[in-house]
Amino acid sequence: MSLIKPIDIHAHPPTEDYLIRSGGKYIKHAAEYFRISIKPRSIEEMLEAYDRAGVDRIVIVAWDAETTTGLPKTSNEYIAEIVDRYPDRFIGFASVDPWKGEIAIRDLEVAIRDLGLSGVKFQQAIQAFFPNDRRFYPIYEKCVELKIPVQFHLGMTGAGAGVRGGDGIRLKYTRPIYLDEVAADFPELTIIGLHPSWPWQEESIAIAMHKANFYLDLSGWLPTYFPETLVRYARTLLKDKCLFGTDYPFIDPERWLYSFNKLGFEDEVKELILEKNARRVLGI
Repeated sequence: MSLIKPIDIHAHPPTEDYLIRSGGKYIKHAAEYFRISIKPRSIEEMLEAYDRAGVDRIVIVAWDAETTTGLPKTSNEYIAEIVDRYPDRFIGFASVDPWKGEIAIRDLEVAIRDLGLSGVKFQQAIQAFFPNDRRFYPIYEKCVELKIPVQFHLGMTGAGAGVRGGDGIRLKYTRPIYLDEVAADFPELTIIGLHPSWPWQEESIAIAMHKANFYLDLSGWLPTYFPETLVRYARTLLKDKCLFGTDYPFIDPERWLYSFNKLGFEDEVKELILEKNARRVLGI
């Protein structure tokens, strides 16, 4: 087996801009629910954590949910600056607020064509939208035109967890089946379903089995807690469709990889999940 150079398909900046300014009560409550300490760190400290884990490249994502949260965004420009400082380590994904309509489409085009970002990420629970709502199809049409992959959050979210009313967040938006319709209507669009999508894991597995343009990201959970069904499919029928991710800073990459290695995957499968599948999806 060749030396694996892992690629983390999903991470956030651990800085005050994202964790405090943009995240507000949502990230505060998520940290309390999962009993983790989330204190702001520098990008250099982030890279030190990835160096310790032996991870080569990191997809780092922006954040824009201004319409539904009233909080300032972690801008695409901010992510582009990080990528420009460390082009050999970071791959930038944009964020656009789908409720901004034409502005969102314009922001996406600027992020990709002018800022050099490589994809876009949505968090439907906090942005409060169904991905199969036809009002948002022009954004996907632009993604196809730009030839970029799209990430969608799936399953439960830590944001708002454990507080009365869940900070107003509704989990219905993150059910995987709604992405099946998007994958069917946009066969040229590469879709990455983020996180083991509990409690709808079988839906996301079925979509990945059925739609060649749909991939599963494994971030946000330690592999120790992966459902047995997910482990079985990742080892076999979906070994070409699963992607390593951490959801850093919520999970440390060294801790994730240690947990993953305990699952006993064959070397060939490890190489696919940790590196080769991401290279194919990202076109690198």
